Amino acid sequence: MTTRRVMTTRRVLAFSAALAGVLLTGTLGIATARAALAPACRVDYRITSSWGTGFGAEVAITNLGDAVNGWNLAWTLVPGQSVTQAWNATVAVSGSTATATGVSYNSAVATGATVSFGFNGGHNGTNPVPASFTFNGTLCTGQPGTPSPTPCTGPSTPPASPSAPARQVRIWMAGDSTMMNASTCPVGWGSQIAAYFNSSVTVQNSAVGGRSVQTWLYEGNVTSTKNTAGECVVSPETYHSRWTSMLDATTGMKAGDYLFIQFGINDGTSACPRHVGSARFQQLLGVMVQAAKARGANPVLVTPVAAITCSGGTAVGNRGFLTETRNAATANSVPVIDLHQRSVALYNSLGLCPNNGDYGSGAVGAFFCADHTHFEAAGARQIAGLIATALREQGIPLAAWLR
Repeated sequence: MTTRRVMTTRRVLAFSAALAGVLLTGTLGIATARAALAPACRVDYRITSSWGTGFGAEVAITNLGDAVNGWNLAWTLVPGQSVTQAWNATVAVSGSTATATGVSYNSAVATGATVSFGFNGGHNGTNPVPASFTFNGTLCTGQPGTPSPTPCTGPSTPPASPSAPARQVRIWMAGDSTMMNASTCPVGWGSQIAAYFNSSVTVQNSAVGGRSVQTWLYEGNVTSTKNTAGECVVSPETYHSRWTSMLDATTGMKAGDYLFIQFGINDGTSACPRHVGSARFQQLLGVMVQAAKARGANPVLVTPVAAITCSGGTAVGNRGFLTETRNAATANSVPVIDLHQRSVALYNSLGLCPNNGDYGSGAVGAFFCADHTHFEAAGARQIAGLIATALREQGIPLAAWLR
């Protein structure tokens, strides 16, 4: 995998103006108009993966001018370059010009805010980084826009006191290898989610590879014996430190925090200690949800992310415990993000099917590790993006902290 990076900059010069006014109360005051910023932008273009004549790229646009509601970014393709799939934007190619357009959930970009999208493309052996970009028609060079002259009429009142800083929120995460932190394959989506939030959000990712919900909670205490109900016996019923640390009254979950819970990939194993039956699975999710609620935190259940399984040219679902996760959400009155369904839809939008079972090359290899389940960093980032999209689309309040 190769990574290349370019930042382009351009300063658009303008002037600022202020007018003075006299308050009728006899106190002399100065009124300064808020000057509009000239359009300006910065682009960070990174080639995140390469295979043969294909590649993946991510593009981050920082708006250095006034806020916009609706955006497009244009750049020039060299002969042989193409765009085959995109996410978090729609990309159209006309001649040698590629134009990315924001979608409903990221079309508004505040001053100083950054919006990102990604795409897969092809080339004929030459794959240079674009020399320049235009954002809503303005050449991007990275220098902030300077204020334009703005008329000011009448006296002004003193400015209001600055608002309090945005409330800090922590996201706690419990899950398996598809969520866990890692710097190399397998990279879980939980390790990439922080990039979608502003600086008021921190992430405490306690996902661990190979765990079912029961072994995550009771690591070391789940025996190899099953009871009459067919469930693995837990003795003693003492929680693992990863859960007790979340429950700690001083350092654990606080009011307003969020807890993301994703299990269901390892739970269907027939043998103990990972085995969990349907009723037990729902029970344990409920235990975690209610404990979080008792501390004022906001639990969000997540169905297990899909592996890549093709039926001809179509990616299809392949995980269990989907109904159980939804039922647990309903029973405990908490939101559920159907990451399984969203990930299958993503694989189809990226054209990852059909494939020949080679998970080490091509677009599939750029997304997945050398198996059909775990992710390269580029794939994990896209899965994390599905979570961000779901927060917005489902109206989950944590969306207010998204970039």
